[in-house]
Parts: sequence; C-alpha cells; structure tokens
Amino acid sequence: MEAIRAVEADRRSGVPLRTAVERAREGAAEPEHSIFAGLRRRHPDLDPFLLSKRTLIGMSHAIEDECAVRAYRPVLFGAFQRERHFRAAEPRWRELAQRAGLAVVLADFPARREPEGALVEVPIEPADPVGREWSLVCEAADYSACLSAWEPPGQDDTADLERTFEAVWCVEAEVVRDCLRLALSLAERLAPELAERVAERLERPVPRHRNEMRLATALTSRMMAYVGAASTGPFPQAHRGVAEA
Repeated sequence: MEAIRAVEADRRSGVPLRTAVERAREGAAEPEHSIFAGLRRRHPDLDPFLLSKRTLIGMSHAIEDECAVRAYRPVLFGAFQRERHFRAAEPRWRELAQRAGLAVVLADFPARREPEGALVEVPIEPADPVGREWSLVCEAADYSACLSAWEPPGQDDTADLERTFEAVWCVEAEVVRDCLRLALSLAERLAPELAERVAERLERPVPRHRNEMRLATALTSRMMAYVGAASTGPFPQAHRGVAEA
C-alpha cells in the first residue's frame, strides 16, 4: 500500500508513470538511512565536489538567504551533525521557521523538542549514517534548493573549518523534492509522531519554477559572495535580518 500511495503521489505531481514506479520500488526495497547516498543513487548525474566546511557554511547561508527572500511558507530541513553546530545557527533558524510551513532539524539533541513556532528538533545518534552528513533543503512554490554533503572519516586532527565534505547541490524542482522526501522520511522514522505532517508535505505536487535559471544565478552569486569574503578574512556573519525581508 505504501508503494501504491507513493506512485499516486508522484503521478499527481506530474512525474511520469515509469519514473514513479521505479522510485516506489527503490523506496520499498530498503529504507534510506543516508540523505546524501540516497540522493546520489536517485540522481547519479549529480557530480560531488570535495569542499571545506568553510565553503559549505557560505553555501548554506546563501541558500538560507534566498529562501528567506523568495520562498513563501517553505518546507525547511537541516542536518547539523552536532547540537552545538545548530545552537550557533539557532537564532537565524528561528527566524526562518517563523515564515515556514514546517522546519525540521536533525542533530545529536538529547531529546525531541518543538519550541514555539514551526521548528522541530529531532535527535539522532552520532553513529547514524546521517550523523556524518550536512544537508539543507528549502522547497516552496516559488523557490527550491538543496545541498547535501558527507564527511569522509579520518579528519579528527583537521582544523574545524578545513574539514572536507563530498557535496552536491541543486535547484531543479524534482531533485529538491527527492532530497526533501529522503530527509523528511528519515525524520519521520526517528520521530514517528511527525508522520501525518510529513506525509501531507510529500504528497503536494512538485513545484514548477518558471525562472529556474534566474534562481540558480541569484543563488550562485550569493554563494560566491560568501565564499569569496571568507577566503580573504574572518568568515562573514549571515544576514540575520534577511528573514524580515
């Protein structure tokens, strides 16, 4: 029944029947425990790049900025590895969540928590595959983007901002939906009480963006600005007030 519902949801979203059936078979075979690996399996044409944490921070801030400026009632997802990493970004994410339809964060939190607003904190174990990952997804009717990265082992002696990750990112609506589906399905398994809210989001039609190339250009420009500034001095602070735009 789950596979049939998945096919029906994809067909309502405009996905071709053959593609919808293949996705359902993949999902039924074995549940994904890794967002990065699941996205690479579904979209092998996405080329991963080895990037430093410093670069990933800049890319993430750019995606968040564009989401705050362009997206109306988006679905937001973030995988932060460690709670301390999220706490550093928490004020910013609280602002983003105020305008989101749903915002879910994964990290090694001590317990599930849903503070005031749309933000949901879901705990993971550091040994979980997603515990080595860095992911960010924003999907809305007028803007979609995702970033997913995996940290190779053996970097315990590496300076924090120089740790490297294999990363992919995309603004194509169907790829972003697949990333969101992987992320929220994982969150649902870790926090079953989210099932109803997650299911409703995943059954919505895939957004169709008329100006996808323009969105990609704007996002790339923001990424270059952040990463360029970080390469010549202290890492720039994210635009805290951008969520009020």
